[in-house]
Amino acid sequence: MPNHDLIYLTEAERYDRLIARMDPGGNIPRVLRKLVPLPGELQMLDMGAGTGRLSCLLAPLVKSILATDASPPMLEVAAARLTGMGWANWKTRCGSHLSVPAEDQSFDLITAGWTLCYLTSARVEGWEAHLEQIMKEIHRLLRPGGTAVIFENFGTGAELPDPPDFLTPYYRLLETKYGFSHEWIRTDYHFESQEEAEELTRFFFGEELAEKVRKERWQTVPECAGVWWKRPTVD
Repeated sequence: MPNHDLIYLTEAERYDRLIARMDPGGNIPRVLRKLVPLPGELQMLDMGAGTGRLSCLLAPLVKSILATDASPPMLEVAAARLTGMGWANWKTRCGSHLSVPAEDQSFDLITAGWTLCYLTSARVEGWEAHLEQIMKEIHRLLRPGGTAVIFENFGTGAELPDPPDFLTPYYRLLETKYGFSHEWIRTDYHFESQEEAEELTRFFFGEELAEKVRKERWQTVPECAGVWWKRPTVD
C-alpha cells in the first residue's frame, strides 16, 4: 500500500489530479445539500481539507471556510485552487484533528472528508482514544444547531459497499457510541483514459486495485463513500 503520509507531503499536485476525477455525478454536493441548509450564511471548518476537495465545492455556498490540514503542501494546493476560482472567503491553517487551531463554537458546519481514518484505523495504536478526542473537538467547535459531516472510504473498486475491515470498528463507534446517522453514496472516479485510471489508482491505492483496473479496462473506477452526520447538543 502506498505511503499516504509521504504522498501528502511530497506529491500534493499529483494527488489533486486524482481527486479532480472524483464524483462526476455530483453525489457529494447532493448529499450535503440534503443534510445542511445550502446555500447559507454558514461558517465552515474543513478538517483535513487536503487540496480542497470539499472546500472548493462549498466555497460558493457558505459564508466562510477555515481549511485545516497537517500537510502544508496540501494546503498550498487548496489555496491556489480557491484563489484561482476567485473565492476570498477562506483561510488555511496547519493543525491536528486532535487539537484544532480554532476557537470554541466557531462553526455552523464541520466537514471531515476521508481524513479521520488515519487516526482512527484499527491498525493505529490508541485509535479509540484518538476518536474520542476528535469527537470532543467537534463538540467544542460546533455551534448550537450546527452539523458535523464525515466522509470515509466505503469501498474503492466496488459498486456496492465493501468497507475496509480495519475501518469498520471506527465506523461502528460513530453510530453506536457517538450517535451519528449514516448512509452511503457512490463517488466513482472517471478518468480521461484507461491508462490514466491505471496510473493514478496505482499511485494512491496500490497495485491490487491498479491490476483490477487494468484487467477490467476501467476508465471509470467505481467507489462507495460512507457519510455520517450529526447535530450535537452543545452544553
